[in-house]
Amino acid sequence: MKILVINAGSSSLKYQLFDMPQPEPLAVGLVERIGQETSQVRHTLFDHGGNRRQIERSLAVPDHRAGLALVAELLLNPPDSVIDRPADITAIGHRVVHGGERFSQTTLLTSEVKAVLRALSPLAPLHNPPNLQGIEVAEEIFPQAQQVGVFDTAFHQTMPPHAYRYAIPNWLYDQHSIRAYGFHGTSHLYVSKTAAAYLGQPLAETNLITAHLGNGCSITAVQNGQSIDTSMGFSPLPGLMMGTRSGDLDPAVIYFLNTEVGLSLPEIDALLNKQSGLLGISGRIDVRDILARQAEGDPQAHLALEMYTYRLKKYIGAYTAALGRVDALVFTAGVGENSAYIRRQACAELAHLGLVLDQTKNEQPNTGAVREVQAADSRTKILVVPTNEELEIARQTFELVYGGGAPIAPA
Repeated sequence: MKILVINAGSSSLKYQLFDMPQPEPLAVGLVERIGQETSQVRHTLFDHGGNRRQIERSLAVPDHRAGLALVAELLLNPPDSVIDRPADITAIGHRVVHGGERFSQTTLLTSEVKAVLRALSPLAPLHNPPNLQGIEVAEEIFPQAQQVGVFDTAFHQTMPPHAYRYAIPNWLYDQHSIRAYGFHGTSHLYVSKTAAAYLGQPLAETNLITAHLGNGCSITAVQNGQSIDTSMGFSPLPGLMMGTRSGDLDPAVIYFLNTEVGLSLPEIDALLNKQSGLLGISGRIDVRDILARQAEGDPQAHLALEMYTYRLKKYIGAYTAALGRVDALVFTAGVGENSAYIRRQACAELAHLGLVLDQTKNEQPNTGAVREVQAADSRTKILVVPTNEELEIARQTFELVYGGGAPIAPA
């Protein structure tokens, strides 16, 4: 069953095509700089032997409708076609960033569901509108396919009220839904399933701390397979220090920036989301660049890395306390999977929590497979687990549409 996974951003369109239940994609791609004078397209095809062929184009892609039409063309056109006709794609799984409290599971995207997602847009103004646009365009380009929403917030809907509520007046929660929602849920769920399978135990009996470290960063306490706390909150801004986001910040700073520094609220929003984090301290976003500058003696690069790993270490300690028993600490995403330095610093001096890193294992390059990096005397496993959000979306879409053996009838 061919399932297309779509992740629509404000100016980009990521996609992968799967022939489920096989986990290897038939094609993956990215259309970026949509709406600009020149857009970039990268389309990669895989044959049955695992060989790849990449197609790159530079052309004008004025909007998401044109972008998805281009994706359909790339999937259909011989000699590199992977489908014979649009109807070969029977379901499309969409990444939707914010599902609020309404959506704790993968959901068919009916007109009623889309109306709810529009109403939730104020909670994720940068993410939900382009997600919805991607859904509507996909309905036009692939009208026969079931459209399915997989929500970044869904995995965290198991958090208890004492974890997701803020200590502010009740009416702000009751009337405006102000609470912690958490994000990166699809990634945290995928690596939790993968880690539990690797450990040889049921997910429902597994306790994990999962650290998703990329340009955006979040860490989650997983108890018996369910999220009980996570570092991101009402928005993706709080928690760990990130590429351009500040992470945790005294709310009084926002008031000060407005009244004393003279910044407007939109300027403060841009400052905290796009000009802070690693960029704000070191002038760089990429951890590899910052490590290189640290090696050259740059004190701001050194400070940025110390801040980054110190905050990560604090959350590991907090979530160890929240869980009691931890079966494994899991590192994932671009930085988590590839930076031995970040893992080493995050685990330094945590032997009293049962976490001892093996320096030799930790320095081994990423193989694309689950690997252990803890020392022999570590009471707790330390795992590097490559994430695959697109595969998780495809699996959840497949299970919803074909879970009973026959596809759900189109709405």
